[in-house]
Amino acid sequence: MIYLDYNATTPIDKEVADAMIPFIYDYYGNPSSSHAAGQKVKTSIESARQQVAAFLNCESAEIIFTGGGSESNNTVIKGVAHSYKQKGNHIITSKIEHPAVLHPCQFLEQLGYEVTYLPVDQHGLVNPDDVARSLTDKTILVTVMHSNNETGTIQPIREIAEICRKNDVLFHTDASQSAGKIPLDVKELDVDFLTIAGHKLYAPKGIGALYIRKGIQIEPLIHGAGHESGRRAGTENTAFIIALGKACEVASKTATMDQVKQLTDYFYHQLADIFGKRIVLNGHPEKRLPNTLNISFLGTSGHEILEALDDVAASTGSACHSGQTSLSPVLKAMGVKEEIGRGAIRFSLGKYTTKAEIEELVRKLKKII
Repeated sequence: MIYLDYNATTPIDKEVADAMIPFIYDYYGNPSSSHAAGQKVKTSIESARQQVAAFLNCESAEIIFTGGGSESNNTVIKGVAHSYKQKGNHIITSKIEHPAVLHPCQFLEQLGYEVTYLPVDQHGLVNPDDVARSLTDKTILVTVMHSNNETGTIQPIREIAEICRKNDVLFHTDASQSAGKIPLDVKELDVDFLTIAGHKLYAPKGIGALYIRKGIQIEPLIHGAGHESGRRAGTENTAFIIALGKACEVASKTATMDQVKQLTDYFYHQLADIFGKRIVLNGHPEKRLPNTLNISFLGTSGHEILEALDDVAASTGSACHSGQTSLSPVLKAMGVKEEIGRGAIRFSLGKYTTKAEIEELVRKLKKII
């Protein structure tokens, strides 16, 4: 199979798997225990926390481990809503967010919170001026994704952060798709919260991390014993935490993604040479993840093309909406016409993708379309 759905999930890197295996078979102590078996595990967890912190350029105490990107997003949105309700009840987000952001916002609307859903332009970009215009004295949180999972468009996070900082409003970004593909530096971005998900950067599913800027206190999503410095209850998922730490260490080597970008560009140029004006690139032509191509094949259905490509793994939208033949909410928010959007396919490459696979796929597409 030709696997080009890395934005949906990645395989586990061998270095990552090797790092976690001893914590499945040998080091199984509870890190909350005071005996040697528990303390060995606790020390290893803290080492993994340092690896994630180094990856994001923050202090290890600013990192908490979660069950994944969705939990991290819910922790921020619901935690801020509860902890800052005396200040206000207004949240700002965008129309192209992942459901793990949109659905918690919609849940809070049922509880009386007000949510502003910002539009995007034809490339899927949020305008920072729209953020500034939407702020009120009741705004407690702005949450805008770092990059879009369907189109790969990278948002102007730093500019939005500056607006939030000037207005004393907390800012969160879901960087699940960006982690491991482009550099992430929370100090440079100047965000208060940042989400990453393990299975997007060659670690297992079911593990994530959340950066919380030092000094910010929010109500935990999960209550219980005082794990993660009281910020996330539940006995630590040790093997997966070790895996995420190793994945962040491996992902710090950016040379691999430079190769992926070259292959992605090669793929796009091959399609453009063959199909010309019969294809349309969805997303920003330059401010886009180096591995992501969302291409509309005009006059056909992306779903039908993927059915014909039975040995190719790709997506007609985000992984959460795979199989839909109607226009995805992201493309709709971008103003993409129905007849163009229905032919969209997201190809997302990874570090195991080869040039031979791309050439084989191009031959298949040429034959099918």
